[in-house]
Amino acid sequence: MALSITSEPIPLEVNAEGLVRVGGTRVTLDTVVAAFNSGATAEEIVFQYPSLQLADVYAVISYYLRHRQEVEVYLQQRQKRASEIRKQNEAKFDPNGVRDRLLSRRTNNQ
Repeated sequence: MALSITSEPIPLEVNAEGLVRVGGTRVTLDTVVAAFNSGATAEEIVFQYPSLQLADVYAVISYYLRHRQEVEVYLQQRQKRASEIRKQNEAKFDPNGVRDRLLSRRTNNQ
């Protein structure tokens, strides 16, 4: 019996906002790449995120290693966007004194 070699699609999906998720789960490409770059194995990543399939994690790591520059650009864009959103939120909601305000509310409600 001959081995049939076929190409399989990369288990990555891009949503309407441009966020890349892995294997039809809510786990992002950012998460898997960060874990891998921190030294986690594919098995450790699946253990940490049980909704992922081991084969999908290996496929995503392989994709990352083959397309590292493109993925790094995507990750930098995501970090830049997150920083912009954080600044917008901090401009709307002063982060200083949050704990004191929450404790004050708690005291007033009791």
